[in-house]
Amino acid sequence: MAKKRKVEEEGGIDLTPMLDVVFIMLIFFIVTASFIKETGIEINRPDATTAEPKYKSNILIAINGNNEIWIDKSRIDERQVRNRIEQLRAENPKGGIVVQADDKASIETLTKVVDAARDLGVTDVAVATEKN
Repeated sequence: MAKKRKVEEEGGIDLTPMLDVVFIMLIFFIVTASFIKETGIEINRPDATTAEPKYKSNILIAINGNNEIWIDKSRIDERQVRNRIEQLRAENPKGGIVVQADDKASIETLTKVVDAARDLGVTDVAVATEKN
């Protein structure tokens, strides 16, 4: 009878090491994941033949076809753009700005946003386009 009990004990599989590995991999992927920031609205960007990818921009500003300005998934009045950029720059002073302007947005609204960023001393301002 003692022999039968010993055989039953050896037949079990210990899953503890496998669960440890799964949890370590989960932590690794959470820590190394790059989180994508979005503006909160869908934009139809204009086409450009000289478009280049920009990887290290932290402030995304969207202007839709109705000339509404969106930052961090909330609509901003054009008089508040400068203050909002200043707040975001205080959080990350080395981050750049990308303006995603709809192809139906007015140049005047785009210019106001870019001027607000330049008034704060931001030199890394880009306009998002679709590459042909």
